Amino acid sequence: MPSHNSAWTWLLKKEWRELTSSRSWWVMLALVGPLVGVSFIRAVEAYAEASGKGGTAAGLSDALFPLDGVVAPTFSAYEIAASFLLPFVAIRAIAGDRTSGALKLEMQQGMLPISMVATKALVLGVGWLLAGIPIVLAGILWVSYGGSLHWPEIGSLTLGHLLNAAIVIALAAAAASLSEHPSTAAILVLAVTVGTWVLGFVAAFQGGAWEQIASYTPAEMLQSFRRGLVRLNLVLTALVLVTGSLLIAATWMRLGLALRRKLASSVFIAFAATVLAFAASYVRPSWDVSENERNSFSNAHAALLNKITAPLRIEAYLAPEDPRRFDLEHQTFSKLRRTMPDVSVTYISSTTTGLFEQAKEHYGEIRYDLDGKRTVGRATTTDAVLDAIYELAGVQPPQEGEFSRRGHPLAAEPVAAVPLFYIVWPLAVLGLGIFFQRRRLA
Repeated sequence: MPSHNSAWTWLLKKEWRELTSSRSWWVMLALVGPLVGVSFIRAVEAYAEASGKGGTAAGLSDALFPLDGVVAPTFSAYEIAASFLLPFVAIRAIAGDRTSGALKLEMQQGMLPISMVATKALVLGVGWLLAGIPIVLAGILWVSYGGSLHWPEIGSLTLGHLLNAAIVIALAAAAASLSEHPSTAAILVLAVTVGTWVLGFVAAFQGGAWEQIASYTPAEMLQSFRRGLVRLNLVLTALVLVTGSLLIAATWMRLGLALRRKLASSVFIAFAATVLAFAASYVRPSWDVSENERNSFSNAHAALLNKITAPLRIEAYLAPEDPRRFDLEHQTFSKLRRTMPDVSVTYISSTTTGLFEQAKEHYGEIRYDLDGKRTVGRATTTDAVLDAIYELAGVQPPQEGEFSRRGHPLAAEPVAAVPLFYIVWPLAVLGLGIFFQRRRLA
């Protein structure tokens, strides 16, 4: 019987050989380049227009930051690739062993099923990292144009997209192990993806608990990383989902195990993962790595708010689709939750749009309750919310001048991007794919 280390090394080499000989992986590599190219070129052109190319309103260009204008839009190509390309590569890697009979040979190596699944996922992760070369090329081009990059923001986006890819790989592994045919597995993964989109759509209309649940779907989780906000609860929840999916995949890969035991084990894993994910949602630490600190209050406000330990309860009478609610949540309430020790925000409405609630007496009110002291306001600006909290707390607002970081406008042309992403990259991938295919057949 081979040792565990030798079996692991053997499986690692086998999975790498199969990945480099997989047409689906090479197709994904070839398509990622043009996807990144389209996103990058359009982002650079839009950024140039906002920076003053062709005429721009005075002061607008000073508020431009590459994270919103170029970096995040370019990274969005990987969300598309992870949703529609990566699952087929992962399913092929997992389901291919079952259809070819290689799974029985792997089981004879004495490895635990979870070790086998983890090895396959690791190789797929490396394959996904190699698909990230075009984003590196886009970054080099942007810097060559004179653009700036804030590396903590790049790290936040990279972490978010890696977690998203890990979730896709784990779900694909579970689907491939559960189903008898790769096409069925592909439909299952697509159904889960569409289901998360539907959940986000429902949350946008219904709010409440739906909104809380939808905030942990992959698409919504990425929004936080796009803003340069790294939240530990999202990272832990993603890791729990990945681990649970891989454990379910390992359970269904066990040959000879009774169907009843597989079902029981899967239900237990799903229940345990749900409990752990629910517990992770209460983890508070987060880090604002954005260059302009858009997710945080100023140091003076943050220090003062952090000293207010009494529980703050806020009721906002605003419908889910009311623009004022969106501004309040993203500009003020999200920052309050990160800064104050005990904050609870409840949105109250009887309709989705609020269009027919405007005539009601209390619609648009924001009610504050701080340790039994109450006040009501209607202003939705950050200053108005903070003033109401300071008034209830009986503290003097900090006296400081408004400081805002200047942006980085750049009216540049996407020089060399078209030939690099549309011609050079696909041809290079095609050439390498042919080389590896011939090498395997030799």
